[in-house]
This record gives sequence, C-alpha cells and structure tokens, in this order.
Amino acid sequence: MTTSSTPAPAPKGAVAALIAAFLGWLFDGFEMGLFPLIGKPALQDLLPEESAIVQGQWFTVIIAVFLVGAATGGVLFGWLGDKLGRVKAMTLAIFTYAIFSGLCAFVTEAWHFAGLRFIASLGMGGEWALGVALVNEIWGGKNRAWIAGMIGAASNIGFLLTGLISWQLNASLDIVTGWIHAMGLSPENTDYLLHNRAWRFIAVSSALPALINFFILVFVPESHKWEAEKKSGGTSHWATMDLLGVLIACVAALCITYAWSPMCAWGNTMAAVVTVVGLGVALWGYLHPVRKYMGRSVAAGSTNSAEHGTIMRNLLVGAGLAAVALLGTWGSAQQAARWASDLAPKGSTLPVIDYVVIATALGAILVTLITPLVADKLGRRVTYTLLCVASLATSVGFFRVNAPFVSDSIPSLLLISAFLLGGITASFYGFFPLYFPELFPTSVRATGQGFCFNFGRLIAAIGALQLGNLMSLFTSNKASAVEAAANAYSILSCVYLVGMVLIWFAPETKGRALQ
Repeated sequence: MTTSSTPAPAPKGAVAALIAAFLGWLFDGFEMGLFPLIGKPALQDLLPEESAIVQGQWFTVIIAVFLVGAATGGVLFGWLGDKLGRVKAMTLAIFTYAIFSGLCAFVTEAWHFAGLRFIASLGMGGEWALGVALVNEIWGGKNRAWIAGMIGAASNIGFLLTGLISWQLNASLDIVTGWIHAMGLSPENTDYLLHNRAWRFIAVSSALPALINFFILVFVPESHKWEAEKKSGGTSHWATMDLLGVLIACVAALCITYAWSPMCAWGNTMAAVVTVVGLGVALWGYLHPVRKYMGRSVAAGSTNSAEHGTIMRNLLVGAGLAAVALLGTWGSAQQAARWASDLAPKGSTLPVIDYVVIATALGAILVTLITPLVADKLGRRVTYTLLCVASLATSVGFFRVNAPFVSDSIPSLLLISAFLLGGITASFYGFFPLYFPELFPTSVRATGQGFCFNFGRLIAAIGALQLGNLMSLFTSNKASAVEAAANAYSILSCVYLVGMVLIWFAPETKGRALQ
C-alpha cells in the first residue's frame, strides 16, 4: 500500500478534528442511549391497547432494527469515507442520525419509530468508523492510546446525558412547561411534548447534533493519509455498483428481524432457518465492497494477494471480537435500566431508570479511558481476554445480586453494581478504537473498521431477538418475570466465553505503527 510523506496538518487542524470527532461520538452515544431510556413510555403511548408483553416485543424489535441499520451504515459510510474522504462522509453521517432521531418525536405508530430509528442508525454506525479513522490518521502513533480512550469516553458521556436530561426534565416539568408556554406553544402541544416522561421532548432534542456540521466543514482538515491515497490512485478502485451487495445484506438482515418479530407467524423453526440463511447472505453482502476493491487493487498491482488474504482474515476475526462485546452489551448492560425499573415497588415513582443509566454511564466513562492504556502495557490479546472475564463476572453478578426492593429509596447495591456493569462491559469501546485501525491499511481502514464493529451489531440484534424465547424457558409458576429476565440476560452474557478463545486467533499488534 502507498505510504505518505505528506506533512501532517497543523496542530490547530488536528485539535479541530479531535473536537469534531469527540462531539460526533458524544452525540452518537446520546442517540444510542435514547431508545433504551424513552422506549418504554413511548411504546405505552403508541400501543395503548397492547399488553406489556407485546410492548416488550416491540421494544426488542426496534433495538434489533437499530442494530441492523448500524451494521449497514458502518459499511455504507465507511465506503463513502474511503471513496470520498473522511470529513465529507462524517458530516453526512452526523446529519443523518441527528435529523431522523429528532423526527422520532412525531411518530404515531410503533413501526414509524422502528423505521426512523433504522435510518438514524445508518449514520450512527458510519460516524464511529469515520471518526476513528480520521483522528487516528491525523494524530499519529504516540497519542493513539489516549485518543482511543477519548473515543470510548465520548460516546458514554452522551449516554450519560440521556439519563441526566431525563432525570432533570421530569424533576422540573412545571418549570419546563412554563418555558414552553412562554415560547407561544399551546397547552395541547405542550402536553403532547411532555406527556409520559416527556419522551417526545427528549427525542426532539436529539436533532441538535446536526449543528456540529457547520464546525466540521469550516475547521476540520481532511486526513493527509487519505489524501495521499487518493493522489496515488488507490481510491479509484472503489465502485458504486459494489454497494448492491450492502443493500442485499441489509434486506437479509431485516428479514431475520421480521422472522423473530411479533408481526410474523412463521414459528421458531422457520425463523431459525431464515436466520442461518440470512446471516450467510448478510456476511457475503457486507464484505462484497471490500472483496471487489481488493480484487481491483491486486489486478492493478497496488496490493499483493498475501495482503488481500490478511485483510479478509482480519475482517472476519475483528467482526467476531466486536460481536462478542456488542452482544454482551445489548444482552445485559443495555437491558439493565429497564430490568431494574421492575425491581421497584408497584406504583413507585422512583426514577430507577434514570439512576441506573447515570450509574452505568459513569462507570463506562471511567473504564473506557483506562482500557487503551492497559492494552498498550499488556498487549491486545491479554487485555481483551481480561475484559471478557471481568464482563462475564459483572454481568451475571448484576442480575443475580439485585432483588426487588420495597423501600422508598434506591438501594446502593443496585447503583454500585450498575456502575461496575456499565464500566466493565463498555471497556471494549475504548479497546476497539485502538485495535481496529491497526488491522487495516489506509485504503480500506474506514470500511474495514465499519464492517468489523457494525457486523457485530447484527449478531447482537439476532441475540437480542432471542430474549423473549430465553425468558419463556425460565418462566414458570415459581419464577417471576423479573427472575426469568435475569436468567435470560445471564445466559446471553456467557457469550464472553467465546471472546476469551477467539482473541487468540487475532493478530497481536502491540507496538506496531498504523499501516
């Protein structure tokens, strides 16, 4: 691959790139944390005639659709970043996730919510890969562990914001109502925005990140490594027709989601067949642009066949590592707040969801900052293994040690275990921004990272769709719904055992410079 002697941007430009990417990741985390926070009250309003079980099924489906969209967006916007440049693609990704998340405030049906979350998640999946590629390429090697920690912390700060906003908003509804009335909004529209934990108002606020794009377009420089790749002709091997594979993969992934949704009556056997076939088609489709690019690059003499094979192997191993982390997160940590709310006494007005979201986010911010520094000391393989061991322990521990409480205060044990759960399971999101850029050369870095991280989201979506089946296995006359859910989440957390083995098939890149 071509290496660049092009000088790096001035420090001012580098700082602007870091600020822009940090804000992009922060609001990416805000958007990701949005639905776990507002999903329950939103579905109560959108499906008032349905049972809590059906509302819970829709909750899972919307999460799965979001994850499918993120998987697709990671490859789609990663392709745009490698073809058109990191900065242009990042502005489009941020605009997409901000505007369509904001539109969720005006939905009237559950499937409207699912559709808008799908489109928004295209941008969320893409922004991660683009921001990681841009900042790693601009800042160079000596700062990469610190930068990776910033990436992981930023998204969790955004997740923290969702809890803080919801907590303060619901504690100050009278004041907020007065402000909105002062702006000239009618009482009917004010009630529309603030009804049922103000979920529509919180959704509207998620459109604000679109303003970041003005800063990016004015102050953020393009990656000098990508510009050198473009000058050498390396970006010319990307072809628009290859995106047909991504479209086919997306359709296959949505078919899997539909097969397990409450709208489908195919049965579990047929759904399992669709899942196996669909997963194979999705893997082929998401990899299609990279395969075609590498074929053209080898034919043009820009890449040799050995490097082609290494890149394809790293794509598969990286996707597996991300799948373990993401399935663990969406099968445990992302379910924690909703599960914990059912521990409170019936009719309680305690803000359990908000407190658990805040506790998990605070833990995540702290640990993601530290994890890349640990990986630089111990190596990538040892660090990932230790993260899997700790994540399994904290995930199972959270759902086993907490029990329904009857007092008018939230138990300290719940918040402490939530802090540990959020911190340890989120540690991977400080690890991946350090490790994934090391697996790929500049020419395919954004697409490669986008595939690895976001194909893991597709696996997580399939796992999340099995929560209902797992809960039914543990439901009995003796087991409550809370206990059944705890058992299901604990079983899903065992995916970390797979990660402990898989990492030893991945390359050790400690001490290596970016390709």
